[in-house]
Amino acid sequence: MKASRIAAAGAAAGLTVLALSAPAFAHVTVQPEGTAAKGGYAVVGFKVPNERDDASTTKLEVTFPTDHPLASVMPQPMPGWKIEVTKSTLDKPLEMHGEKITEAVSKVTWTADGKGIEPGYFEKFPLSVGQLPEDADQLVFKALQTYSDKEVVRWIEVPQEGQEEPDNPAPVLELSAASEDGHHDAAAGEDDDAGSAEKASAETAADDSGSSGGTDTTARVLGIVGIVVGAAGVAYGVLAGRRRSTV
Repeated sequence: MKASRIAAAGAAAGLTVLALSAPAFAHVTVQPEGTAAKGGYAVVGFKVPNERDDASTTKLEVTFPTDHPLASVMPQPMPGWKIEVTKSTLDKPLEMHGEKITEAVSKVTWTADGKGIEPGYFEKFPLSVGQLPEDADQLVFKALQTYSDKEVVRWIEVPQEGQEEPDNPAPVLELSAASEDGHHDAAAGEDDDAGSAEKASAETAADDSGSSGGTDTTARVLGIVGIVVGAAGVAYGVLAGRRRSTV
């Protein structure tokens, strides 16, 4: 009986780890390449996994926050995808580099002109963004993921501190403290934006699983550990049962 209980407990532990780790790499997320400092510019990537076995992801729509509008948003060209940047007039103009900005990007849409993201794959959608707000700790981007069978998954639920993660959380970009050298020289103009973006991209190009993929790696490791623990428990129970029967 004791051996059976150990085996059951081991199997249950493995299943529990898998259940907890699976959602960690199933959501649409956003992570910076390098850092996303307040008041500066950054390259960020929206990581989109395909969660379906019988459909491809053919469209991604990312809506930008209206409480902290971003005047500079530049997508990176992506083979196989058509990119559309939508701008809207601001209720309150922004001041950037001594000039008043009356409109800002409200949405970026990627539409596949090929197969899109097929089952079993993910893809990153990079953007250079700025100037990041100085009076916020994070930015929330709501996203819509469309599949080839017309299903739309709405990643729009805003995570709340101290509460469980919602089923369809919106991508959240965490902002780091401003640097001491003038927010990555943001005041020097958009030429520095491109330089900072290229530098951030180069620092992380050697490790594609870096900041955005760390969660995935951890989740998969936990899943494997759970499987091993469960299998060990079952094996122990079987061997113990055989020993008792031969005594």
